[in-house]
Amino acid sequence: MSIQSIGGIIPPLVTPFHEDGSIDERALRADVRYVVEQARVHGIAVCGSTGEGHTLNTEETRRVVSAAVEEVRGRVPVIAAVIADSTLAAVERARAVADLGVAALQVTPVHYLFRPDDDSMQRHFATIADKSGVPVIIYNVVPWSYLSARLLARILRDEHGVIGVKQSASDMKALADLLLLVREAGIAQRVRILSAVDALLYSSFCLGADGAVAAILTAVPEWCVALWDAVQRADHQTALRIHQNLLRLWNALDAPNLPANVRAAMRKAGREGGVPRLPMAPSSAQQEKLIHEVIHQAEDSLSYARQP
Repeated sequence: MSIQSIGGIIPPLVTPFHEDGSIDERALRADVRYVVEQARVHGIAVCGSTGEGHTLNTEETRRVVSAAVEEVRGRVPVIAAVIADSTLAAVERARAVADLGVAALQVTPVHYLFRPDDDSMQRHFATIADKSGVPVIIYNVVPWSYLSARLLARILRDEHGVIGVKQSASDMKALADLLLLVREAGIAQRVRILSAVDALLYSSFCLGADGAVAAILTAVPEWCVALWDAVQRADHQTALRIHQNLLRLWNALDAPNLPANVRAAMRKAGREGGVPRLPMAPSSAQQEKLIHEVIHQAEDSLSYARQP
């Protein structure tokens, strides 16, 4: 698939686990089918933060990515996440999924305490793209390995194997700066700038983000597809109402056990997400109750936005 095919609503799926911590592949495959066939998303991502990719080993990562690609059957792009603390480890993980037909890799900076300097950061992502042969999307989320908008734009300009950024960390200013910088550099047509600012997807799309890969997309994919469609047709009255419901839901979801809370939202729709992997705590009864209440209260107001 072309770089331009990566965009719109790309939910980062949870990895369903059994109580013993093993992967529930049946539930994973069922959810891939649901978001592609029922929610009509524009792509999927697996093994990222929402998918607890930091808890997966290389063999498990390959298994999850392989199952997702098989279920998608070429209908939408699949992005495989790589979360690792060294270039060597990231290259190993990237090569493990390179033959599976993924559209891109979503790669974090290193997570441990020591931040690489800017030149080393650039080499890190360029090396992963070069040695895996798969395009790289930088997942700008790690607080102590954070990349400025100017550094991101420099990498996108200089390293053609790095084809995008997923801007997270609730940093809307960085997203706006990055969108401006890539336009000024004349590279906007060959890169993808994706939002992971869950609370402000409406604003992200209005600013010109090419799409989103964010946890709330997995919680309520239909709402997010409706938001994307409304912005594309300049129906800002509808988009604002969907945004307000999404913001209420995000305020209920946002917590250190976010992947568990995404599963709580999935359960409201009858989707199986399994349980989180230790040491992550499951949603509390209070969290689940609030999430379900917010979704229930929004359903009537969102029904008009659902497309046939």
